[in-house]
Amino acid sequence: MRLCHWINLLAMIGMVMSGWGIYNADPLFEFLTFPQITTLGGWLGGNIAWHLAVMWLLAANALIYLLWGALSGHFKRDFFPFTPASIWRDIVKAITFKLPHKLGEYNAVQKVMYVGVLLLGALLVLSGLSIWKPVQFSALVWLFGGFDIARYVHFFAMSGVMLFVVIHVLMVLLVPKTFVAMVTGGKKTALKEHADE
Repeated sequence: MRLCHWINLLAMIGMVMSGWGIYNADPLFEFLTFPQITTLGGWLGGNIAWHLAVMWLLAANALIYLLWGALSGHFKRDFFPFTPASIWRDIVKAITFKLPHKLGEYNAVQKVMYVGVLLLGALLVLSGLSIWKPVQFSALVWLFGGFDIARYVHFFAMSGVMLFVVIHVLMVLLVPKTFVAMVTGGKKTALKEHADE
């Protein structure tokens, strides 16, 4: 699964950079365009080609992760349960720097963030299909309230995923041992820590 994590990183970079190029061709907001250097593809046709090519890599990687998560029990075991009370408790602990971080275990905030980013991913896929093939997926376009609204949904869902990535990276910087665990294998490292105690 570590390999999937790093493939996901590269695929997301490709999707975002090519997506920014596509966005620039018809911006949703007059005040927001992305510098050419941050886009992938060079021109609209190139942006679309990259977006569609990387989409298949991301889709295959996501399918592997979703199958593994469901079949191994990872989703049920590691992402649930959480409650509003447990989320609030862990937010307060995190803000006051009193939230313990045990490798291989998710606190309530992490659980809700991971579930949230999976839901945002599903929203990105559905809104992306609506934008890519609005005639073939006309029912999806209708569910979103039209093509233009699907574009806004896609943009804000992407922004939500990028916010997740920023928080994810900040947490890794605040708890550096998690980076080592991501590279070497979190559960093995966590087991070794428990053995050393």
